[in-house]
Amino acid sequence: HAHRTMSTSEQIPDTNSYVTHLECGMTGEHLLADQLHNLSPKGYPILVKYDLDKVRSTMTKDVLASRAPNWWRYRELLPVRKTENVVSLGEVMTPLISLPRIAADLGVTADIIVKDEGRLPTGSFKARGLAMAVSMAKELGVTKMAMPTNGNAGSALAAYASRAGIETVVFCPDDTPQCNMDEIALQGARLYKVNGLINHCGKLVAEGKESAGWFDCSTLKEPYRIEGKKTMGLELAEQLGWEVPDAIFYPTGGGTGLIGMWKAFGELEGLGFIGPKRPRMIAVQASTCAPIVRAFEEGERHATPWENAATYAAGIRVPVAIGDFLILNAVRESKGFAVAVDDDDIRDALDEIAKREGLLLCPEGASTYAAYKQSLKDGRIGKDERVILFNCATGLKYPMPDGGEILNRHSDINYQEL
Repeated sequence: HAHRTMSTSEQIPDTNSYVTHLECGMTGEHLLADQLHNLSPKGYPILVKYDLDKVRSTMTKDVLASRAPNWWRYRELLPVRKTENVVSLGEVMTPLISLPRIAADLGVTADIIVKDEGRLPTGSFKARGLAMAVSMAKELGVTKMAMPTNGNAGSALAAYASRAGIETVVFCPDDTPQCNMDEIALQGARLYKVNGLINHCGKLVAEGKESAGWFDCSTLKEPYRIEGKKTMGLELAEQLGWEVPDAIFYPTGGGTGLIGMWKAFGELEGLGFIGPKRPRMIAVQASTCAPIVRAFEEGERHATPWENAATYAAGIRVPVAIGDFLILNAVRESKGFAVAVDDDDIRDALDEIAKREGLLLCPEGASTYAAYKQSLKDGRIGKDERVILFNCATGLKYPMPDGGEILNRHSDINYQEL
């Protein structure tokens, strides 16, 4: 009997979602599930709530172990009601890759582990949030979506929306990495390159909403990108045998993933899958665009917009985050911190991990290693702490330094010198 690989659609468990209602992330006001929402009536991001008793009754650890290795395995704890509305491009559980040579170089005793999100469709972790947002848009009858992007989110929206037959309009800063821009357009979005930053692009999406009739899918301006990103936390805990690491270094722009993982750990404890231990959540930003770090250090609940934001790590060039208070809550509740790193250190980190471990990170992912080294030095992280560094996208999507030397095959070649 030949082994047959399941097609994409067969890998989606056909079970119920146990969403009960939605809540305003600031006031806790209850909102109805199963209808379209952007921000809450008070203008804050919306969180999705579940009946954890019902989830527990069908989604046991044993049941999970028998399901296909993709994030739809957590169906009961995800918002899509009907299996036919799940939009999939063949997602995988992303691997945990330890860095033993680098650990030895640094003299640390615990594992340094990279969670490599570059293995997902469209090559980045943005696939998690946008697959969920697009599936929910399909379920709720949306036919046209728009969003601002620094690159990877736009690519994920374009791909998943094209697969769902939903029209997309994407706005990006005109200096977004070329590869990202080409990919967005190729995958079916109408792409506009804007003379400004991502927050300026976001303004255009909001302003055009009424007249253009699109659904605004900006970071945290709809409830479901968080639900997609929380699968990073669910998956990580399961991969570690239902334990959590000591610390998570996370590149933070809009912060959806950090907020989502924090939510995931709370839900897992509610299910009895993990205990009360939490990883310290560490928000990593570039020193030339660090609104969250500044707010953290000043003890503020909200972050003031960063002037003249610029960084080589385009994905974290986010001068203002609408979910700033949720990011700061997670960082503080977890006894974590926010840390800024220089562009030069990010470049060096990328270079070091590529050459020492053969792993090509994206600049934003490399920022987490730069932050880890900095935190080891200043004593905020111990050598005995097991840490997770999130690599948010494949390094292949970014410009690289020119490599290689010319060799004339007709010349006298000194092979010992090669």
